[in-house]
Amino acid sequence: MAGLELLSDQGYRLDGRKSTELRKIQARMGVFDQADGSAYLEQGRTIALAVVYGPHDVRGSRAKIQHDRAVINCQYSMATFSTAERKRRPHGDRKSTEMSLHLKETFEAAILTHLYPRSQIDIYVKILQSDGGNYSACVNAATLAVIDAGIPMRDYVCACTVGFVDDTPLADMNHAEESGGGTNLALALLPRGGQIALLQMDARLHQDHLDTLMEAAMTACKGVSKVLDEVVRQHLQETVILTGE
Repeated sequence: MAGLELLSDQGYRLDGRKSTELRKIQARMGVFDQADGSAYLEQGRTIALAVVYGPHDVRGSRAKIQHDRAVINCQYSMATFSTAERKRRPHGDRKSTEMSLHLKETFEAAILTHLYPRSQIDIYVKILQSDGGNYSACVNAATLAVIDAGIPMRDYVCACTVGFVDDTPLADMNHAEESGGGTNLALALLPRGGQIALLQMDARLHQDHLDTLMEAAMTACKGVSKVLDEVVRQHLQETVILTGE
């Protein structure tokens, strides 16, 4: 972003974070009783809501049925009030379709789909407020919602967006940083085994910088994993207290 200093001489970003510091993440699970699983997540000022239904019988064309695994259906959307830009785009725009496909690929790599043959799992994610890292917030919220639904996964799948500013990698970028003109990399990771569920870059990047950016992204995703694990453990404790078990 021309004319805007994204990183101070002291190494601080516009919001006061250090280069490797994540935005504050707050989340709640089980926010909708009507769904099989749900979660609300704030990642900085980006807010995502995820709802999961299933596993259930495959709906629509029988051609979608997979005899050895579940079909993962993901739908991404943005609330009309989430950003001024959204008001200029029609419902079902190309960006939303691409994001839905990215989420589908991500959770196909994470969910143990072979445990639910001939069935379907629906994951709906909506951005309520956008300030960068929309994909990451959606993945992290959906992970909590899938866990809330009791659907087994290989591991938490955690996502974060990183990029370069003056050759310094910035973790968990906000909108101003994403708009700064540099290369942004979005990574979804299964942290225990280091398996990459999805890797996306929005511009070319010199090979010499790729390892540095990947290392920053993997470290950031592992940091997100610790936060999500704390949310899950807190939710389980609250559930035990409520049920008296």
